[in-house]
Amino acid sequence: MALRESGEDYLEAVLVIGREHGVVRSVDIAEHLGVTKASVSKAVSALQEHGYIAVVRRDVQLTEKGRERAEHVLEQHTFFRDLLVAAGVSPELAAEEACHMEHCLSDDSFARLKEYVRGANRMSAPLL
Repeated sequence: MALRESGEDYLEAVLVIGREHGVVRSVDIAEHLGVTKASVSKAVSALQEHGYIAVVRRDVQLTEKGRERAEHVLEQHTFFRDLLVAAGVSPELAAEEACHMEHCLSDDSFARLKEYVRGANRMSAPLL
């Protein structure tokens, strides 16, 4: 299953909430993403069906497959947010726009862009 933007957002939310609180409940995901509990229930079922998450005693947990994808999405989000802030965009707007940008590039394009920025940082004033 190729994840859509919303599925990646749910995985990223589970990762972030889990790091902050240890336990991830559906209500926490709904609050984090600003969606209804019914939407979370539907998304969790679909992600569970495709092997990205597991639910153990109401605790939503990432599987290895889900964790890998969530960490990649979070890495992209952080990269784009930091790049936009370094370019002078307000942190609030940078976070919002990074949330859209993290879903647009292929994994290969992201890796190449990341390497390009690292190279530019080594050769001149750091971009990030």
